[in-house]
Amino acid sequence: MGCGASSQKDAAGGPRRRPGSVGDVVVFLPGLRVPRSVDLAQALGGRLDRSIVDRLSALRARVVEMAMQESAAALKPKRRAAARHGGSSTANLLQALEDYLPALLGLVKEGSMLRQSMQFTWTNQEDDAEETALADAWYEVLSVLHLMAMVCLLQANTLLLPRSYGDGYAPRVSEESRRATVDVFLKAAGYLDCAIRHVLPQIPPELRRQLPVDLAEGNLKALSLQALGQGADMQLGLAIDSPKATLAVKRRLACEIVKYWQQVQESIPDLPGSDGWGKKHRLFVKWKFVEAKAAAYYFHGMILDEGNTEKSHGMAIAALQASEEFLKESKRVSEAFHATPPTSRSPAPFGTTKYMFDKIPKDASSKVRINQDLYTQEKVIGTPPPLPDFALALTPEDYDLPPLDPIWNKDRRQ
Repeated sequence: MGCGASSQKDAAGGPRRRPGSVGDVVVFLPGLRVPRSVDLAQALGGRLDRSIVDRLSALRARVVEMAMQESAAALKPKRRAAARHGGSSTANLLQALEDYLPALLGLVKEGSMLRQSMQFTWTNQEDDAEETALADAWYEVLSVLHLMAMVCLLQANTLLLPRSYGDGYAPRVSEESRRATVDVFLKAAGYLDCAIRHVLPQIPPELRRQLPVDLAEGNLKALSLQALGQGADMQLGLAIDSPKATLAVKRRLACEIVKYWQQVQESIPDLPGSDGWGKKHRLFVKWKFVEAKAAAYYFHGMILDEGNTEKSHGMAIAALQASEEFLKESKRVSEAFHATPPTSRSPAPFGTTKYMFDKIPKDASSKVRINQDLYTQEKVIGTPPPLPDFALALTPEDYDLPPLDPIWNKDRRQ
């Protein structure tokens, strides 16, 4: 079986370097795992047709170069905003990964003797170790799919940064951008779902225990659910802006978002607390979970308030007050998230978040005043009613591993 090694040092032999700041964050991703250069010609020379070795080497070298550049550029939000439309380097990196994957799969095809012929090394972000090197080409496939998903999350974050449209209005996040991110989130979830269903089972249990926490099954599942939860949040924001969307539709979406983030919390592994990325990741999940609860209880309370009974009005007030408390907590957790190294900034709120900031304090207060004559303060501050349970609508985009690169038709062993 493939053997593995972890390193606490970077390529220069020094301690791991951490960015001081990651700019504006709407969509959190724990950095980008970057592949290290390896000598494919030395490991595969004489065992494969030269053209296959050359193509694999060229495709991987392109990924290494572009991933390193993107990892550095990701910390420059001004540059990211400028590259949002056309010629995006993230799109180029994603294309490079998509080009590399079919060629890489030749190393793991059925009957191949090359699967464990060399070590593949990638830097880690959330793991205690700086790097993980494993002699199994399935580890390389898993890392490629993970990076493809992270690039999608990076694209989504870029799309959701406010930009100026030169029309005299303040910078904003357009409806077009918000709609586009839903598809990007589903694509990210699809890559991760493929990794969980089709790649992890190929890696022997003893080798899976050597995977960095970045690639642990729980983390892959949590990131996939995170993408779905944020995609649903974009849908809720669009529904809020639509005069045709009913309260029932908004409540359903809000309750679904709560379930996504609840499942994220249940799936995410125990991330290292000493590492800034791990602590920041946990705070992001907590922030979004609490924020989702604020929205769900708000819309649930507004629907309950439409009832004509004392009980329904009492439950409505309890739900709205719970919503207000969750909103306050979400602000506190958001501040803690952005202050945790690597520090980040929160752009101007939009969509669901802005609506909640504007509506929850006002509506919760007004409903209490209106119903003061019916309910004592003790009853008002009661246990909030349970949220309705809805089936989750968003699922990962279907993605299967691509067919082999035609270059493998030249494999002399066939």
